[in-house]
Amino acid sequence: MLLKVRKHLHLATPPVVVSEADGSASFFDAASYIPPDAIFALTAEYNADPFSKKVNLGQGTYRDENAQPWVLPSVQKARETLIAQGLYHEYLPILGLETFRNEATKLALGPEIYNKKQSQLAICQSLSGTGALHLAGLLLRSVRKPLPKVYIPSPTWSNHGQVFSSLGFQCETFKYYDAEKRDIDIEAYYSALRAAEPHSVVIIHACAHNPTGCDPSKEQWKQIGSIMKERKLFPLFDAAYLGFNSGSVDDDAFAMRYFIDELQMEAGGCLSFAKNMGLYGERVGCLFFATGAEKAATNTQSVLEMLQRSEVSNPPAYGAKIASTILSDEALKEAWYADLITMSGRIRSMRRELYDGLIKFGAPGTWDHLIRQSGMFGFLGLSPAVVQKLKDQYHIYMASNSRVSIAGLNPSNVEYVAQSIAECLKES
Repeated sequence: MLLKVRKHLHLATPPVVVSEADGSASFFDAASYIPPDAIFALTAEYNADPFSKKVNLGQGTYRDENAQPWVLPSVQKARETLIAQGLYHEYLPILGLETFRNEATKLALGPEIYNKKQSQLAICQSLSGTGALHLAGLLLRSVRKPLPKVYIPSPTWSNHGQVFSSLGFQCETFKYYDAEKRDIDIEAYYSALRAAEPHSVVIIHACAHNPTGCDPSKEQWKQIGSIMKERKLFPLFDAAYLGFNSGSVDDDAFAMRYFIDELQMEAGGCLSFAKNMGLYGERVGCLFFATGAEKAATNTQSVLEMLQRSEVSNPPAYGAKIASTILSDEALKEAWYADLITMSGRIRSMRRELYDGLIKFGAPGTWDHLIRQSGMFGFLGLSPAVVQKLKDQYHIYMASNSRVSIAGLNPSNVEYVAQSIAECLKES
């Protein structure tokens, strides 16, 4: 009988013969080619360039004054502490390392707000900032029907649109930057928020706007928050640079804290410790939601746990343990604050030196915007043709829209970059 059943099953499900003639030679024929990510492709070009004076102003990773990766002294000390304690490789809970989740959120909100809001917080460790954004999108897709629109500033980090559009959200862009004035277009920002559909999500750079380096002032943040509250918009903060921007976590977290505490708004925060702790490859992130009620927080956290389980089961441990060790130890945290001042201070000094160099070499145009901008990134305001010429003739690599990572500058190359820009512009 068993043999007969097998035979019957075999006859009932004959193998499908696929021929190249029917246009279905591969299961993946429907896949279309997608060009490589522009910044990673640019870095690959840079790495393959044998020129001794080449400069990489594309990829957003901190480099020291010798153009080398920098392990923060506070991170080095935390690593030594972990090794001394015994470094194990067991699974974390689904939501992640509890001390890290709590300390990261306390850092973002400040101890006073954190203590007031603790029962209304839903928190989950994530795969750095990108993972936090993706997890936030999954959560919002699960709990909001119909799907809200997602409003994204233009320009912005490319992953914002990619993450939310891939999850099925309708993404709308709004003007953030005035290319002629080389500054934030705050009136356009206000107008876009006033016209946005109520209950929509707005992606907000908490500080160090990528790619422009232009942030609202505190008064402008207050106006933005007031409009969003009036229009019933949900702020989702991308906070990838806390402390790395100004050297002060408190200053960089102003908008997030103001919305949640002063305006009593529900909001989400996507935290990353890639830049501010130099833990790029460890993918250390955290997502929190400040809800309006304890029950909402409990239910939201349960949904996050389910989504995390289905996505990655549980997050990576090593980087979270480093960050937790730093944030939980007052001496290490003070050492980290000093590291933040070192990094942000070096970046500010390079902004000034680039500005001084452009003036020194007579670069056509005005360059005040360079020292108005802040954080790792900024717009130079160069045409794509000049950017291409800088790469082809001077081996200076940057995004086609002239977005640069200021951290790629150092005392040995900043004058070369300034002189090369000046020469290109004079020849244009």
